[in-house]
Amino acid sequence: MKELENCKICPRNCKINRTKNIGYCKCNDKIKIALVSTHYYEEPCISKENGSGTIFFSNCNMNCIFCQNYEISQQGKGKEVSVERLADIMLEQQERKVNNINLVTPTMYVYQIIEAIKIARKKGLIIPIVYNTNSYENIETIKALNGYIDIYLPDLKYYTDSLSIKYSNAPHYFENATRAIKEMKKQIPEYEFDENGTMKKGVIIRHLILPNYLQNTKNILKWIKDNFDDEIYVSIMAQYFPSYKAKEDEKINRKISMREYRKIEEYVYELNFKNGYMQDLGKNEEEYVPNFNLNNV
Repeated sequence: MKELENCKICPRNCKINRTKNIGYCKCNDKIKIALVSTHYYEEPCISKENGSGTIFFSNCNMNCIFCQNYEISQQGKGKEVSVERLADIMLEQQERKVNNINLVTPTMYVYQIIEAIKIARKKGLIIPIVYNTNSYENIETIKALNGYIDIYLPDLKYYTDSLSIKYSNAPHYFENATRAIKEMKKQIPEYEFDENGTMKKGVIIRHLILPNYLQNTKNILKWIKDNFDDEIYVSIMAQYFPSYKAKEDEKINRKISMREYRKIEEYVYELNFKNGYMQDLGKNEEEYVPNFNLNNV
């Protein structure tokens, strides 16, 4: 695959020949998957009663020190599969009656995923494809996905370089992520739902609240409000808990407080978002981290 011979899939622009070496993301030219599952804890319009057909890809082009999935994103747990096998996995998920195919952390494998979707569609894949991303994307990569993705689920994490570098070693994150998200919305400007309220097409912008960094969250939400129409869907996540290396950082070594949660809740109402979700502040978020046991891979 020629795109992998001089890899510029993400803003790292490693230009590594992944057919011979590995890039910053620790990926070669093989697809690596850690779990294939039915997931019931995505946004309500994504999961609904039948669940979302998640495919958790291994490795990552970011280095978030608080990653809850660090076992696969940073430590690389997973199994290598072929493009043909990925296509079959999509079809097997469809047979499980899930609402959609949910590609989790797919950036590094975009061009293999496109080929797999082509194969799967020829074999009868008809359910929507969800692109579930950290948003550290090159706009050219998102453009290549036009026509293959039905629902974009980008996570807009940071407003400033100081935070994106400190916690994810991702310079120019906001610049690249916002450009990519605008392209996603350009590709899918309208929302479509079935008779049960399950999303068939659309863009939902996610954001995870970090403790002690409420201004970061407010800046992100204000940017979304200023750059999209009132139909935009937002998903504000309160599930943060200190995982991986976050326990060593005094700013983010705890969950968000109820006081912090209320402040963001008030700001959301102040901005008058019309569509979307604000996750309840829970107590046992750790229990929702998947067991990456290579099931169904």
